[in-house]
Amino acid sequence: MSKKLISIGVPCFNEQLNIFPAYQALRKVASQLKKYDFEFVFVDNGSLDKTREKIQTIAKKDKKVVAVFLSRNFGPEATPQAALDFAKGDAFILYECDLQDPPELIKQFVKKWEEGFQVIVGMRTKIEDNILMTMARRAFYKIFKKISNIDVPVNAGSYGIIDQKVIQALKLLPEKYRFYRGLRSWVGFKTTYISYKRRERERGKTSYNFFDYIKHAERGFFGFSYLVLDIMVYSGFLLVFFSFLFIVWYLYIVFVFGNPINASIPLMLAIVFFGGVQLLAISIIGKYIQVIMEETKGRPVYIVEETINSKVN
Repeated sequence: MSKKLISIGVPCFNEQLNIFPAYQALRKVASQLKKYDFEFVFVDNGSLDKTREKIQTIAKKDKKVVAVFLSRNFGPEATPQAALDFAKGDAFILYECDLQDPPELIKQFVKKWEEGFQVIVGMRTKIEDNILMTMARRAFYKIFKKISNIDVPVNAGSYGIIDQKVIQALKLLPEKYRFYRGLRSWVGFKTTYISYKRRERERGKTSYNFFDYIKHAERGFFGFSYLVLDIMVYSGFLLVFFSFLFIVWYLYIVFVFGNPINASIPLMLAIVFFGGVQLLAISIIGKYIQVIMEETKGRPVYIVEETINSKVN
């Protein structure tokens, strides 16, 4: 009887100092799970350092390493998707190359998978962010849960294992505007969580900045909910209603008291207020139109320049 295959996807961008350590750490864990075969799918997202050369070196020495090189940087959501597309395993683990997530946790993931869970997600007990980023992260996931009815816990990262059924479900989703954690929750299936302490980065610097988090939040809000549009519609009705009441009240004052009120100040405030509301509404609609444009263009999420040891066409 042949062993089941577990694929470990490793997204990389400017991680030249972590390629070898990550590979060795994952190899060590894989050697302890003798019931399974493993493959390691390293995806380089157009790195500007020597990440590509490092991946090429290990891929040429180890046939279990599948190397995928994208033609440029396609954003942080492209590499998980590419790793998923090139994985051939019965289960898939997404592991970030910075080694902040303990590779030893894979053994617990696999154990839960053997128990019948189809989605096992690592829950970080502590995230090494400043207070502002921590508050922003918590606020985002709380709002996201309210507006989308999808439960993505605050400290749930991408690290975890998903079953073949989940893999196929994710591959069937056609959208280009992807939010991996949201999609993983959206498809459903039997899910559990394992808590762990995330380590501090030892080598290199993170390529993720505040604006990347903003883009991440946009993918969640505009890709999973229409509540913002609903709020705009209801707000529009309320504003029209109260504006009508104000006009009736003002006309009454004019006819009864002869216009004792200086109308210029409230008029100016009303213009500024409604102008701001309209600008905000148009901006939100523009964001949804942007998402629609990205989807209708039909462009791929990523383009592959080169692969090593891959059997996927």
